[in-house]
Amino acid sequence: MSLKPPKKSDLGKSWMKPRRDKNILICPEYHLIVTEGTETEPQYFEAIRTIINSQYRDKIQLDIHGAGDNTLSLLDKAMNLVMNNPNGYKHVWIVYDTDDFPAKRINKTNELCINMSTEETQYHAIWSNQCIELWFLLHFSFVQSDIHRSDYWPKLSEWLKNIGQGEYSKGRTDMFQILRPFMDFAITNAERLDAMNEGKTPANSAPGTKVHELIKHLRPYLKIG
Repeated sequence: MSLKPPKKSDLGKSWMKPRRDKNILICPEYHLIVTEGTETEPQYFEAIRTIINSQYRDKIQLDIHGAGDNTLSLLDKAMNLVMNNPNGYKHVWIVYDTDDFPAKRINKTNELCINMSTEETQYHAIWSNQCIELWFLLHFSFVQSDIHRSDYWPKLSEWLKNIGQGEYSKGRTDMFQILRPFMDFAITNAERLDAMNEGKTPANSAPGTKVHELIKHLRPYLKIG
């Protein structure tokens, strides 16, 4: 490490500024979110990216891609994006619903994310069994019954109407902002499901979701709470 004083031309630059928040890393932490869905998930995480990049542009960067592929090809696409990014990614989040995919593929994606993780790049399998709408619903109530994914939509509409937000539909661009005030409750409910599903594979964890792990990691940058 050089002991020379900083150049006069460097003074005042963002990377020379003193640390202001001990909870936020000095160096940018690059994130890649790759989603199986092409509407609902990208819209939800796009709202998060907008908030983070508007406040911490020099701290964190999120790249979001709605891939629309099955679980294993989704991981392959994420790996290609990592290799082609000159900055590299500290965290790669593979977001997918279990839906009707074969259990072998659902579980294999989770296993590969664990095995591929290194100190430089960590891969995270952010699955929802059966769908991300479970994560949305957990903002309002604890759900422990294994119901079909289509049954989540009328339940979401009922809750949204109760708070004056109309009916639920896939691809709504305002879901993050609507759900944001209830995030603590959703995280608690998701963690309860995690405890109930301990020892089970993702395919057998119904209902279950890992979206809260991604949200908890980014939470310090969102200034929630």
